[in-house]
Amino acid sequence: MTSDKPTMIEFQDVHKYYSDYHALRGISATIKAGEFFSLLGPSGCGKTTLLRTIAGFEGISSGVVLIDGKDVASVPANQRPTNMVFQSYAIFPHLTVAQNVGFGLRKDPRSAADKARAVDEALAMVGLSGYGGRAANALSGGQRQRVALARALILKPKVLLLDEPLSALDKKLRENMQVELIKLQRQVGITFILVTHDQEEALVMSDRIAVMFEGQIAQLDSPERLYRLPKTRAVANFIGTMNFLSAQILSEAGGLVEVEAQGFGRLQLDAQKQVTGSPSATGATIGFRPETATLLFEGQQATDRETMARVEEVVYYGDMTYYDVLLDGTSAAVRLSMRNVFGRPVLDIGTRTRVGWSPGALVLFR
Repeated sequence: MTSDKPTMIEFQDVHKYYSDYHALRGISATIKAGEFFSLLGPSGCGKTTLLRTIAGFEGISSGVVLIDGKDVASVPANQRPTNMVFQSYAIFPHLTVAQNVGFGLRKDPRSAADKARAVDEALAMVGLSGYGGRAANALSGGQRQRVALARALILKPKVLLLDEPLSALDKKLRENMQVELIKLQRQVGITFILVTHDQEEALVMSDRIAVMFEGQIAQLDSPERLYRLPKTRAVANFIGTMNFLSAQILSEAGGLVEVEAQGFGRLQLDAQKQVTGSPSATGATIGFRPETATLLFEGQQATDRETMARVEEVVYYGDMTYYDVLLDGTSAAVRLSMRNVFGRPVLDIGTRTRVGWSPGALVLFR
């Protein structure tokens, strides 16, 4: 369990100013030893700035950054137990793969044979055994990424910092490298901290994710909790796709919240598992993910509840079809996703259809 591990990184009320620009606004969080942790958010949210404060490339205006229990304010970047893999990989094209990987060992007191052995071990770790003599400029994008990882890992850091290292790769290779990075992190057992703006990448790779907006952490949670119970509509909108319907809170008692939801009618929700935000007099919103409601085809019965709808738009993706449907009693379409199994037709625009849903799949934002 992540919660049982000792703390490797701790931020205590960290602020960062660039002149009048407030880039980091009171960041307080902990990252555990051996954790795969992601900083996720749109461009300009402060995630890369926060990563660079760990590396020592950026100072902070106030607060404390601790690495393995030590305040690193006065520790220069080259003396911190961290190493970084940059978005550009920063591979030296005029050097061989082995020379690139061993570059950080130039001042190491070990013998040349020991250094060569360390390079071979690092290349084996990233699946590039036998590539040491190859010219760096003859590598593919995925191979360059592996070389950058080997060069960082050869110094045995306590923390590996990853600044959007997969963003330059094509979709298929990026997905393959996500799996390889997960396996590598488990193999070496050190703390990985990833900066990304790709929500799917963060969900796939992380033990925990900090979602950032405007220099602040909006929610820090496991991928599953972020997806299933986002704390705000902003987080819900950023993590995947979520539909929203207006709702009115009727009563709260005994751990249940009774609401009247547009399109779904009157229902009860578990206050602890399905309700987020503080009580508000300004109204509420029901949210649900596209895969948690389903189109009911002829002869198919709802497992819980159903309502009528009209198909407004159809987007076919091969394995999946996405439908924008207008639930009866609503004025804006919601999106549903359906897996294309054998024998299931793709509905046409304008089709009247039944939609099956369950109150247990809904989230109430107050």
